[in-house]
Amino acid sequence: MPFRFVTKAIHAYLIDYPVAIVLIGAPFVLELGHSSPIAMWLSVVTGVAAFLLAVITNHETGLIKLVPYWMHLWVDRAVGLVFIIAPFVFNFTGLDAWYYWVLAAAVILTTSVLNAPEDVRDQHGIGTRTAV
Repeated sequence: MPFRFVTKAIHAYLIDYPVAIVLIGAPFVLELGHSSPIAMWLSVVTGVAAFLLAVITNHETGLIKLVPYWMHLWVDRAVGLVFIIAPFVFNFTGLDAWYYWVLAAAVILTTSVLNAPEDVRDQHGIGTRTAV
């Protein structure tokens, strides 16, 4: 298996919707919010936004296909940066802080280090079949 194995299809089918559901549900299961209620609600709001982003992304599981996949990845990376910074800004401690730092590492690793480069032809619609 190549080092950069997270293709657009893998991201669409195995990451987007499951991660959105985890972001929505995990704060309740883990009882986040001991250091600040924001620790719980930041994840829930991000999960809802992640679900909506998946729905409007131009990839295999996108329903509306408005947002290009490359832009989706940059939004994911921005969320990773927010998750790194949030514990400092909102004074999260303990599990509240570690939850966001672990998620940040996973998001940045997945969307940058492990992300397979897109085929340029896919980005521009070159070489794809169209109905005649």
